[in-house]
Amino acid sequence: MPDASPILWWVRRDLRLTDNPALAAACEMGRPVIPVFIHDEQVEALGAAPKWRLGLGLEAFADSLGAHKSRLILRRGRALDVLRALIAETGAGAVIWTRAYDPDGVARDKAVKAALKDDGIDARSVAGHLLFEPWTVETGQGAFYRVYTPFWKAVRVREVPEPMTAPGTIPGPDHWPGSDDLGNWDMGAAMRRGAAVVAPHACVGEAAAQGRLGAFVANRIAAYKAERDFPAAEATSRLSENLTYGEISPRACWHAGMRAMGEGKAGAEHFLKELVWREFAWHLMWHSPHIATGNWREGWDAFPWSTDDTAPEVTAWKRGRTGIPFVDAAMREMYVTGTMHNRSRMIVASYLTKHLMTHWKVGLKWFEDHLIDWDPASNAMGWQWVAGSGPDAAPYFRVFNPVTQAEKFDPKGRYLDAWIAEGRQRPSDTALSYFEAVPKSWGLSAGDRYPAPVVSPQAGRERALAAYEARSG
Repeated sequence: MPDASPILWWVRRDLRLTDNPALAAACEMGRPVIPVFIHDEQVEALGAAPKWRLGLGLEAFADSLGAHKSRLILRRGRALDVLRALIAETGAGAVIWTRAYDPDGVARDKAVKAALKDDGIDARSVAGHLLFEPWTVETGQGAFYRVYTPFWKAVRVREVPEPMTAPGTIPGPDHWPGSDDLGNWDMGAAMRRGAAVVAPHACVGEAAAQGRLGAFVANRIAAYKAERDFPAAEATSRLSENLTYGEISPRACWHAGMRAMGEGKAGAEHFLKELVWREFAWHLMWHSPHIATGNWREGWDAFPWSTDDTAPEVTAWKRGRTGIPFVDAAMREMYVTGTMHNRSRMIVASYLTKHLMTHWKVGLKWFEDHLIDWDPASNAMGWQWVAGSGPDAAPYFRVFNPVTQAEKFDPKGRYLDAWIAEGRQRPSDTALSYFEAVPKSWGLSAGDRYPAPVVSPQAGRERALAAYEARSG
């Protein structure tokens, strides 16, 4: 008799039906498929904004499954315990999931796979979150890449399979297991009043993600390289949010970029390079997982960064009140939209780690709590790149001047006008939204006087360079 036992599709950061290798593999087995999402300890550990945004993604994905006469089963607990309970309830003979590459995810998945196989269950993980499996990209000496440009040259000519279509049907079981209620998980609890402010800026679900990609390719990709560094311009794809939760696949983005390049759209290749920058971050996290928790480069552990995340100047940085308009505008953009322009991320990271001489881990944790597009690999590599302790790093003596950066990349002050309310007769709606998003306990008002700089660009630069020279000497 053919095996008719159900398959548990363990849904994680792959909230899509199109180009989902795990779903496709499950459906190809010709057996009932039970999608399940587990609120385990790793979900519980998420910061406020990522957890809230994940909840929105799960809600949208459950609706998508419902339209295909399937459903998303929600359970809470330790992953292995939940899977074993569901196997006992449903008689499932297989569990399949999209592979993880972060250290905690890898450790969890290895333990789950080994235990389920010992139980006689067919347990397998498949690719789907990246374009290239990290172990398949090697230097001529068989090592992993430590610098981006050679990595890009190694993968740009590789064949990337075309995205798969969504399955026509997802066969379901005769009897569905019980499910938790998503609302009872209260995944937005830590966002408090900020959720209402950020929500209109989120782009949730597979259909919205595909629309976002289509609009970018049709309207903005041609000018992407020329305009992507100007934070007031609507020049970027903003797909990091959707890639984070797997609402769109990297292969879909890659092939859209390749088609645009074939059509002669000037910015398309640079868009592909940014996709590969994401790949590079995961490549590094897979091969050197300590990048998530410690200095990637040797010799940086003794650097005299402060780790005091309650220092007055650090509190001013967190609250967008440093007195440096570009830095403050960027932080306020994050509180209102849940995201931050990439150029702005570099400026605020440089100001914290160099002008304020504060450890990059302080900034990494703050972003981890406030970004709806938080990605563990990109966040870790980005912070260490700016700080000077990471791979492909900007040299420590390169200290971004936030004033001259504003003059260069926001020459008309549009970005500052969008996010700074104090001292303006008619503040923009987005600038005013900042005061609705942040905790009332901060006691901030648009009528406050704009602060003087906590550290001037010149003084901060001199202090940073002195520390670097002392380290080098």
